[in-house]
Amino acid sequence: MRVLVADDERLLADTVAEGLRRLSMAVDVCYDGDGALERIGVNRYDVAVLDRDMPGHTGDEVCRSIADSQVGTRVLLLTAAAGIRDRVEGLGLGADDYLTKPFAFAELVARVQALGRRSTPALPPVLSQDGLTLDVGRHVVTRDGRPLALSPKEFAVLHVLLRAEGQVVSAEELLEQAWDEFADPFTNAVRVTVMTLRKKLGDPTIIHTVPKAGYRIGGTA
Repeated sequence: MRVLVADDERLLADTVAEGLRRLSMAVDVCYDGDGALERIGVNRYDVAVLDRDMPGHTGDEVCRSIADSQVGTRVLLLTAAAGIRDRVEGLGLGADDYLTKPFAFAELVARVQALGRRSTPALPPVLSQDGLTLDVGRHVVTRDGRPLALSPKEFAVLHVLLRAEGQVVSAEELLEQAWDEFADPFTNAVRVTVMTLRKKLGDPTIIHTVPKAGYRIGGTA
């Protein structure tokens, strides 16, 4: 899942972003509405977490722009205003969900994950194939019942491949969906991550390389 976090409270934005990255999400961060609009114009996000009261373009304006563009990005608005009228107003702008400050990080995670599932064709929270099971909510991966200790990036890559349901996923698509905006397009990070992921998944090999195309999961090489 790729997420944009935009909030002028830098410590809050950075803390939220770091927490989401630990859960294998690719997260970009900015601290004003202008930066949010710029990134949304360049990148495809599953979820945007927007503070309503940012300098420059407000979170309300960014939310309205996302809704008008119909790009499929789900919006979670953050605000200190907790009144019913404020929540109704925020949802009326096109937001998909609303969370008041201060909030529990666990609740924010649950809401982001729920919105992420709605940003793409519906998929179950637990993905399984060829004895491999990935539980998104619990952040757990098993193969033939054996738990696997994956890094956040390995988990993210595996999630993307399982979501593709056997279709080929290019290295560029993996870089776009599992890394943030600072990823070097010429890096070998995808190849290295797939290599270490294969080792942890064990035999028989379940991730196959398709020459000049990318990677797919399941079936035969």
